[in-house]
Amino acid sequence: MASQEKIMSFPHMGNYHIPIEFLIRHVLENIQVLTPPQITKKTLELGAKYSPDFVCVPFKYNLGNYLEALEQGANILVQSGGGCRFGYYGEIQEQILRDLGYEFEFISIIDNQNVNPLAFFNRFKRLNPQLSFVRFAYYFQLTFKMIEAMDSIDHYIRDHIGFALQEGSFELLHEEFLKELPAVDGFRSLDKIYRKYDALFRRLEVSKPEKPLRVGIVGELYTLMEPFSSCLIEKELAKKGIQVTRFITISYLLRHHPKSSDLLEWAGNYLKYEIGADGTDSVARARMLAEAGYDGVIHIKPFGCTPEVNSMPMIQNISSDYKMPVLYFSFDAQTSETGVLTRLEAFHDMLMMRREKEPWQNVI
Repeated sequence: MASQEKIMSFPHMGNYHIPIEFLIRHVLENIQVLTPPQITKKTLELGAKYSPDFVCVPFKYNLGNYLEALEQGANILVQSGGGCRFGYYGEIQEQILRDLGYEFEFISIIDNQNVNPLAFFNRFKRLNPQLSFVRFAYYFQLTFKMIEAMDSIDHYIRDHIGFALQEGSFELLHEEFLKELPAVDGFRSLDKIYRKYDALFRRLEVSKPEKPLRVGIVGELYTLMEPFSSCLIEKELAKKGIQVTRFITISYLLRHHPKSSDLLEWAGNYLKYEIGADGTDSVARARMLAEAGYDGVIHIKPFGCTPEVNSMPMIQNISSDYKMPVLYFSFDAQTSETGVLTRLEAFHDMLMMRREKEPWQNVI
C-alpha cells in the first residue's frame, strides 16, 4: 500500500456522498477519492450475491458499493459504523471481500463507543500524518454546515415538490444546487450558495391547496435516507400531490436528535423503554404526526430490522387510537417495485376517500 497510490471509497446514502467526498478531499490531500457509481439494481444484485441471506438490506447495498468501487481501483474502504447490529457488519463485509480475493485497507470511521470530533481527527490523522487539528476542525465544521444546507433545501422540496406547476422544475434546480457544492471554498461561499438556491426554490411556482394530503415517513435511517432502497417512495408520493414529512437526516442524527427521555415523553403511554436504534424515534414521531392531524404514516424498514419490528405494535396502537392509517413496508433484495407502487396507489386512494367521508381507521 505504501508504494501504491491510495484511493479511498465509501458507500452511497442519498446525496451525502457530496459532503463526504468534500471532507476527504480537503483533509486527506495525499489520498484520491473515488465515489462509487450511483446505486442501481446491479449494485443490489452484487451485494446480495455475496451476503448472508438474512442480513439486512443496507448491508447488501454497502457490499455492492464496495465491490463496484474495488473494481474501479479503490484500495481503501470506509465504513461508518451504526447504532444497531449494523455497527458490527464492517468486520463481516471486510472478510467477505478478502475471501473474494480483493486487497485493500478497511477503516471504520465511527467507533460507536467514542463518537466525537477528536476521535474522528485521530482516524484521519492516521491516514494523513501531516493533518493538523486546526485544518481538520475547519473542514469538519464546513462539511457539517454543507450537510445542514442540503437537509434544509431537501425539507423545503419535500413540502412543495408535489405541487409544482412546471414538471421537473424542482428536480432540475436541485441538480444545479448539488453541482455547485463541491466548489465551496469557505463558510461565506457556502452561505452564498445556500441563500441563492433557497431564494430560487421559493420562486418556483407551486399550486398548493390550503389543506393538502400530508403523510409522514418514519422508520430505519438507511431506508429513509437512501431513496433507491425504498423504491423512491418520497418521489412517488409527491407525484400524487402529497406533502411528505421526514425527520431523520444526517444533520438530525448528528446535532438535532432529541434526547431519549424527550422521545419517550413524546411517545407517551405507547412506549416506556427505549427499543434501540431508530425504533424509539419511530414511535415518538408517529404519535406526533397523529397529534398534528396528518392523513397517514408510512413506516419503512429493512426486512428483519429488530428495532423497527419492535416499534410496529406501538405504531399500530397509535393508528387505532387516532384513527390514522399506517402503511408498513419491509425492503429486501427481492422487493418488487411494482408491488410497492400498487400498495402506494391503494394507500393514496384510501386517504382521498377519508377526506370525503368521516374518519375511519384502516391499515394496509
